[in-house]
Amino acid sequence: MVSFLSRLRGYVQRAEQWYLTTPDRALDEAYDAALMIQALENEHFGGQKISPNHSQVGQETYAYFEQELNKHLKTIRLRLSEFRLSRSTLNVTNPKADRKLLQSGNDETYSAESGNGRLVSPSKERTAISLEKLQFVDRILARYQVPIQGKVSQALVSVKPLPTTPAAAVPPARSSQSSLEGYNGSANLSAQLLANQQARNSKKPDTLSNLETISDKTGVLPRSILGTIGRLKQELDPNAEYEVMQDFQAKRQRTKMAIRFILTLIAVPILVQVAVRNVALSDRFIPGHWISRQFTITNPSKIFLNGEMTEQALKSLTAFEERMKFETLLRETLGLEAPEVEAQEERVRDRVRVIAKDYSHRSASAVKNWIADIAGVVTFAFILTRGRVQVEAVKGFIDEIAYGLSDSAKAFIIILFTDVFVGFHSPHGWEVLLEGISEHLGIPPSRNFIFLFIATFPVILDTIFKYWIFRYLNRISPSAVATYKEMNE
Repeated sequence: MVSFLSRLRGYVQRAEQWYLTTPDRALDEAYDAALMIQALENEHFGGQKISPNHSQVGQETYAYFEQELNKHLKTIRLRLSEFRLSRSTLNVTNPKADRKLLQSGNDETYSAESGNGRLVSPSKERTAISLEKLQFVDRILARYQVPIQGKVSQALVSVKPLPTTPAAAVPPARSSQSSLEGYNGSANLSAQLLANQQARNSKKPDTLSNLETISDKTGVLPRSILGTIGRLKQELDPNAEYEVMQDFQAKRQRTKMAIRFILTLIAVPILVQVAVRNVALSDRFIPGHWISRQFTITNPSKIFLNGEMTEQALKSLTAFEERMKFETLLRETLGLEAPEVEAQEERVRDRVRVIAKDYSHRSASAVKNWIADIAGVVTFAFILTRGRVQVEAVKGFIDEIAYGLSDSAKAFIIILFTDVFVGFHSPHGWEVLLEGISEHLGIPPSRNFIFLFIATFPVILDTIFKYWIFRYLNRISPSAVATYKEMNE
């Protein structure tokens, strides 16, 4: 048992080390790809951008260099996405990841990070080196972005123009500790883009992300006329192209952030619940074994978690005895030999042991389900509290999808949702759901509570739906409300 636990602890430590070094590993691969691009520039294009204007090679040779360039650029983009995703995940699931890595060494020694085998300082200089790598990668990417008049840099960090001499091939030197703030700011690029877009939207008369503000305002002129005037002003604006590109990039970052956060909200609590229930609380480990031992059949007074289980066990045993009695009477009626009384009593005792083991397992499972569900809820709440910016992005993402649907689609979804949860046939679904939750948690289902819940909660939901339709949807999309009324009649 000790050796198994030590091996398991070693596996967990190695997995944690690999998980913590994922951002550095992804950044190193992106940095290597950027170095390969610069090596091609210095060797075949005189330190200039890889372009047919800067080379005397033939068409087929340049096609080869172009393929290599596209391959390295794709690698850089993928690894930078992995870098941002892993850092954002670490910030949510393990906010002390940097401190754990710093504790693996001291300021005077160097160690090999797992996964890439590079000698990097485990001290605070690791952050400065990562910042320099990001700046170098951004300078390479800045060469191959399509120039837009008036466009500012969308790089991860602020960069300077890349020198055109071969001396630029020298790897960047370590910067001072004052660059730490810029590096930390680069991890919040999506939040910055979202804030910039919200600031721009506050100056626009009609945008999709401002729907909630529009729904609260009424004016003398119809909103359609004001929206048309606003669109004309935007189209005649000389910086309209630049603003469109900025809005598109901000929306794309917001969408990625929202989808990633939604998947995290769904997947992480479920994984935590399953891991706690099936691994941490299994009978192979002490906590799960201790819980199961509390409801063992050797202690008859603790087999049943509540009185409802006792009644169910008695009904099951009574049904078995009646069925056995019926079989005996049937054999006597047909003139067959009936089983002996001792054999029947032995069958009853065997059935009692089976029923006791079954309800002992149910009682222990209910307690374990409580602990696992609480762990999942705590994880869900922790992710929500640590991701306030992501929550705002999710709200905007859902609003954009909901208000961007056609009128018939909006009416269809509203009717489907209301009929399922507050329709005339919904009480049966609520009753099955509440009974399943009670059985999962080992709570005796109370018929009075179930009937009271069905009599009040769907009514509250129906009131909320009607208020939302009257207060918001009727102002944002009156045609959708008219379609809903026609489809509902």
